Amino acid sequence: MKLVRYGKPGREKPGIVDSDGKIRDLSGHVSDIDGAALSPKSLAKLARIKVDKLPLVRGRPRLGPCVGNVGNFIAVGLNYADHAAETNSPIPKEPILFNKAVSCIVGPNDEVILPKTSEKTDWEVEIAVVIGTRASYVSEREALDYVAGYCICNDVSERSFQIERGGQWMKGKGCPTFGPVGPWLVTRDEIRDVQKLSMWLDVNGKRMQTGNTSTMIFSIKTIVSYISQFMTLNPGDVITTGTPPGVGMGMKPPCFLKAGDIMRLGIEGLGEQKQVVSAHRVI
Repeated sequence: MKLVRYGKPGREKPGIVDSDGKIRDLSGHVSDIDGAALSPKSLAKLARIKVDKLPLVRGRPRLGPCVGNVGNFIAVGLNYADHAAETNSPIPKEPILFNKAVSCIVGPNDEVILPKTSEKTDWEVEIAVVIGTRASYVSEREALDYVAGYCICNDVSERSFQIERGGQWMKGKGCPTFGPVGPWLVTRDEIRDVQKLSMWLDVNGKRMQTGNTSTMIFSIKTIVSYISQFMTLNPGDVITTGTPPGVGMGMKPPCFLKAGDIMRLGIEGLGEQKQVVSAHRVI
């Protein structure tokens, strides 16, 4: 299934994408695409619905973040060896973890707003994992059983905040609009091998990132298991798992986002995103 949330910010409704790529309203079955709706029991119930009998959503509504009421938004740093190399960083011996602020989550095609003192705002196409079952101390062998599905995340990053201001990376990762997720949540059963998905990102029509989840240092099952050793993962939590090479910081000379730039990004089987970069304003 491809599960979506559509409508105005803060008032999104749950939906499902039919075989023709159109959105069908799921409001009669779940109140939102959130932790409660993503349990194995709930997903099994949704899978039995005759999608073509659901109300058709007319027009082209805004797509919101594909998961609502996210409790934890966790990220993995330097999880592709070639990305670590382009940033002159050593390959980590264990996953590098940091938090992105839940308040930075926006829809897949919403604008990205530069921070007030932005100097080095950068792009990062990533595959994100959405948890469906409470996970604590799970093994790698069982880890994917706790996953509801996957989606695209653009881990937008202000490098001057992240690297040059001291302390933790989260300062450069949680600015408003720095977490576009979607367009939809693809349930785990639709992805044959999550470690063999191509991914890409363009800025102003120029290909910047090309990668594949096969080159991750730590696989998704490893990441889910690893994080569960340190904290309890709850249904609806989102883990974004790192980016392949081609970020602006790694270019010579470095290249960063400015107002008016357009980012397009996609992952095989998970759809595409598009964001216009805007100058700072309070939202």
